[in-house]
Amino acid sequence: MAEATATGATRIADAFAATRSEGRAALMPYLMAGFPDRETSAAVADAYVDAGADLVELGVPFSDPLADGPVIHAAATRALKSGATLADALELCARISGRVPVVPMTYANMVLARGPREFASLLAEAGAAGSIVPDLPPEEAGDVARALHDSGLALVPLVAPTTPPDRLRAISEAAEGFVYVVSDTRVTGERDRLPEHLSDLVQEVRRCSPVPVAVGFGIGTPDQAAGVGTLADGVIVGSRLVRAAGEASGPEAAAAAVGEFIAAAKSAMAA
Repeated sequence: MAEATATGATRIADAFAATRSEGRAALMPYLMAGFPDRETSAAVADAYVDAGADLVELGVPFSDPLADGPVIHAAATRALKSGATLADALELCARISGRVPVVPMTYANMVLARGPREFASLLAEAGAAGSIVPDLPPEEAGDVARALHDSGLALVPLVAPTTPPDRLRAISEAAEGFVYVVSDTRVTGERDRLPEHLSDLVQEVRRCSPVPVAVGFGIGTPDQAAGVGTLADGVIVGSRLVRAAGEASGPEAAAAAVGEFIAAAKSAMAA
């Protein structure tokens, strides 16, 4: 079991504060647990930390990932076919959570099937810093949020371009950990360019939120990461790294590919 020296929310805050002191945004790569197999996902997790990831978003494979685009959806399907489970994701979390804050991302079905208290306990035992549950509306998140909070973990909320102003303000003001800003209305995936409205959206969330703001969806190049890093406190990269892991010839090649991207992104963000 991973030993925690501070609450998950504190660890998240410390990670963002550290990068802020360096004059850059935090880099948060996404990892699909068990993809393309357990050995490779473990190698990728290690490579993320070794290459300097500031936080890690850990995807738990699920059969109906409604927020995910074709790359991550296919990765979840392949992981499930190979037998990956929540337990495997938590084992992966424990593997790296002593070195970097890990925020598992899962869907409400998996949380509610175990019950909020058991789910929170499992995450805490694995050393997680919080959780992202994209299909859990704030109005229905009370029990889950309380269970996570009581275990020292943060339930990270999401806002999107379609979030009405009053709702965006309420979500942002009550946020713990960080606010996950969805860059556009489409599912996850690499984009040729980021939406023009992104700066306004991030600024509005930052005006309301007591915690850092991180942007995800559509960031697929080091230059895009650097651009988003000038707007937000954190940059989340998913599909690009999942694709690299899936196209690699094995664990060592996957680790090298993702490590190279993270190093290039951090370099661009620090420039």
